[in-house]
Amino acid sequence: MEEFSDQLPSDIVSFPMVPIRDVVIFPFTKVAFKIGRPSSVRALENALAGDRVIFLATQHDASVDEPNAEQIYSVGTLGKILQAQHQENGQIKVVVEGRERATTVRVTQKDGTLQATVKRMPSVKEDGFRMDSLLQRIQTLIEQLVRVSNDAPTDAIQVAIRTPNPSHLADALASQLRLPVEDKQTLLETFSVQARLQKLVEMLEVEIEKRQLDRTVHTRVKRQMEKSQREHYLNEQMRAIQKELGKKDDKAENDEFRKKIEDAGMSEEAKKKALEELERLEAMPQMSAETSVSRNYIEWLINIPWKQKSKETKDLNRAENTLNDDHYSLDKIKDRILEYLAVRQLVKNPKGSILCFVGPPGVGKTSLGKSIA
Repeated sequence: MEEFSDQLPSDIVSFPMVPIRDVVIFPFTKVAFKIGRPSSVRALENALAGDRVIFLATQHDASVDEPNAEQIYSVGTLGKILQAQHQENGQIKVVVEGRERATTVRVTQKDGTLQATVKRMPSVKEDGFRMDSLLQRIQTLIEQLVRVSNDAPTDAIQVAIRTPNPSHLADALASQLRLPVEDKQTLLETFSVQARLQKLVEMLEVEIEKRQLDRTVHTRVKRQMEKSQREHYLNEQMRAIQKELGKKDDKAENDEFRKKIEDAGMSEEAKKKALEELERLEAMPQMSAETSVSRNYIEWLINIPWKQKSKETKDLNRAENTLNDDHYSLDKIKDRILEYLAVRQLVKNPKGSILCFVGPPGVGKTSLGKSIA
């Protein structure tokens, strides 16, 4: 490739300027893209009418249709227009070859187009062991990236990595790698070749770490999906077998449980617990040993007579006679029971309290409960 700097009269030059979106063009790379904004089309036509040189700089915000100078990065690339093809929709498809970095000195508007006065910024070259070390590290990182990435442009990267000139190599790799636009712009603005290679190493390390994480997550999700699909297939087979055997389908049974829970008249706390247990049952594998335990618990909750209420008898004389008829002696216990009933009779809204009978088997705990009932 011929050195573009030989074709320019001085370090400070003026050329038509085209803001570009979501792409950074590097020196010594060829890029094809379309130009559609009227101002950019006119700037391109002005360049085609002259020496076909144009200044390309990336917008800060790609959504801005007509950016001003403050909304465009100050460092861009001087490029040579190799091809320009007019489209039916008014756009122009161009192939541009980046030649060298340049930074804007002044941006003006002329006939509705941007004209940039720029200073050419040649790469600052360094030699020595540090440069060789960075190039070797980049080679290793590129090999790692290709291994962990399914969408890396392998062929283009391999061509770029064989570029003998370190500056051209850094720019070629930056152009081919799928890095964020901000990272690419940072590399474009780094004029020192050694510093550019160092930043490229850091960006590659971050990108590889991201790709490895993505790959790990993807593998985990894939395994989970395969497991879910397998369980779904086996569940469908189980339902088909149960249907042939005349057994209820699990979904139908769970729907029936849900309806019974809604209709049982449970307290809010009991209903919440029953629905939680039903959700747990639905999530269990059909062959799990816990399904029968969970199912029995739900059935027990449903079968409790939540809507049935017995009329409370408040006749203390009758209560005393019942206790005396059913039990001999046990005077202290019977007095405590009558005291408890008397308090409930006197207090309209008593706080919840529970009688607890403690003792060895056969002393009358169960029979006392039956008498109270």
